[in-house]
Amino acid sequence: MIAAAFAMALLHGGRAGAQVLPDGPLLASADMREGQDLSGEWTYSIDPYRDGMAGFHGGAAGTGHRRYDDTDVEQARRADPPALYEYDMDRAPRATLPSSWLTHAPEMRHYQGLVWYQRRFDADPVAGERQFLRFGAVNYAAEVWLNGEFLGRHEGGFTPFAFEVTGKLRAEGNRLLVGADSIRDWQDVPPPVTDWETYGGITRPVSLIAVPETYVDDAWLRLTPDGRITMDIALDGPQAAGAPVEIAIPGLELRLTTNADPTGRVTFRITPPSGLERWSPQNPKLYDIEIRTGEDVWRDRVGFRTIAVRGSEVLLNGEPVFLSGISLHEEELGAQPTRNMTPAAARALLTIVRDDLNGNFVRLAHYPHGDAMVRAADELGLLVWSEIPVYWRIAFADPDVLTHARTMLSEMVLRDRNRASVVIWSVGNETPVDAPRNAFMAQLVADARTLDPHRLVSAALLTERDDSGEVPVMRLVDPLADHLDVLAVNTYNGWYGPDRPEDVPRIAWDVPAGRPLVFSEMGAGAQPGLHAAQGEEPIKFTEEYQATYYRNTLAMAEGIETLAGLSPWILKDFLSPRRQLPGVQDGWNRKGLIGPEGERKLAFDVLAEWYAEREE
Repeated sequence: MIAAAFAMALLHGGRAGAQVLPDGPLLASADMREGQDLSGEWTYSIDPYRDGMAGFHGGAAGTGHRRYDDTDVEQARRADPPALYEYDMDRAPRATLPSSWLTHAPEMRHYQGLVWYQRRFDADPVAGERQFLRFGAVNYAAEVWLNGEFLGRHEGGFTPFAFEVTGKLRAEGNRLLVGADSIRDWQDVPPPVTDWETYGGITRPVSLIAVPETYVDDAWLRLTPDGRITMDIALDGPQAAGAPVEIAIPGLELRLTTNADPTGRVTFRITPPSGLERWSPQNPKLYDIEIRTGEDVWRDRVGFRTIAVRGSEVLLNGEPVFLSGISLHEEELGAQPTRNMTPAAARALLTIVRDDLNGNFVRLAHYPHGDAMVRAADELGLLVWSEIPVYWRIAFADPDVLTHARTMLSEMVLRDRNRASVVIWSVGNETPVDAPRNAFMAQLVADARTLDPHRLVSAALLTERDDSGEVPVMRLVDPLADHLDVLAVNTYNGWYGPDRPEDVPRIAWDVPAGRPLVFSEMGAGAQPGLHAAQGEEPIKFTEEYQATYYRNTLAMAEGIETLAGLSPWILKDFLSPRRQLPGVQDGWNRKGLIGPEGERKLAFDVLAEWYAEREE
């Protein structure tokens, strides 16, 4: 199933076996395929002791506990009165998915553990077609059963996965069971300690996709640095070898025909027509793409642009661009977000960045965001930094953890490498330096380059402080910097540490010369509407303190010659259980420039005006 995708991943010098790739079908641009949307009403059952997985003596789960059995519990109880069942998924509480269980009911707000979900659905399987169940994401781990048959397991709460279910469907009453488990340990990515809400559950759409027996499993189209359009296509199915393939880009009046090679792969390199419009924030031009083989039609909307570095500059389509950005978590506006990032919810956030903040860049932190977010960035013309949750205290010496991180990276890259908006792959955030970590991170960088040599690679690095001279000096000495295209650091002087905001402009930076530097984070917290008393010095969490912090940090930034962009932390206040200052945080990280429902803080205008001045 993944042989064709595996071959595509090795196009640029990788050796066989070098990559860690997703298990199962890729279904690139699956969100553009027609399918049966399984969003809507599901039932759910909490399982804090995991008795649906195993008995209390460690053996197999008993009949009365196996939520995944294809059993009508009410009918079974009536047929055998002594039978003991302690669940009934058909009569369990109901919730509308996609959504985190945190908002299913008040008692679920702080639940962490295993929750079983059931969706009943009818299907219309057609002879000669193949069917796949595709999950946008399940946080954190998922075990999936269909009609009592185990389909598989997926770990990682932010990337898609799919199972083939050809021959397993019935016309009526299919029973889809998903065990969603939010618990992570120190061998997971990310580890248990983070600074964002876990949002356990089925948080992105689930769909049943039908395709012909031979179909387009993967297609990657891009404008390469030499100015040519390159296409790599991978077919899957019994007729893939030598199959006829047609490619059409109507907006360029371009039609191509060829045949796949014996592995089901097609590669094209062409000089684009003179009328090609390059994608950019000023002109986010997208072209409709159609690829046909047999009865299958694969569709996407793709922008063509180049991204590169030259000295300390980032070049978009060969021209310098300053990354005027902001960081985002995948959390919609509202007092009770549930991580249901619909296209409308994504556009609402990104439109604020583009139109009100005067931004052209978003850091989608600290994990791959959903299809809706990167699609909206493509359409609105926002450059994107996308990253995997290699965050803080990863078990870097554990080879299984490395394998898991590499798989997650490949799932992210292979899903989104047709998105013109995505210009930077990031392999981690604030990871402490030692030998196992350095080797771990270097491998991820190498993987990113093999999977996609046409984008930039970065990571948010830690710095060291030197107070021995007349002014404090922040030094970037992380050896991972030598592997990266774009250097990035998180700076919070004036919020964390001994500095007052007015001291920040005098701080000096010792960073490698001739390399682009991005402040991947900078920020200070403020509760919306909390203001300093007149005549008093602003204290932390007042809007005045946050605004002062921004003015002084931007003044410091202006003194860094190699600075190529900013993505301050963060656009919107977001839920984080570690933030518990009563009456101020109450479970929210308050570093947003806007509040949970979009309330603008004073610092919003400080940054918006600074970005506007850079455009003049």
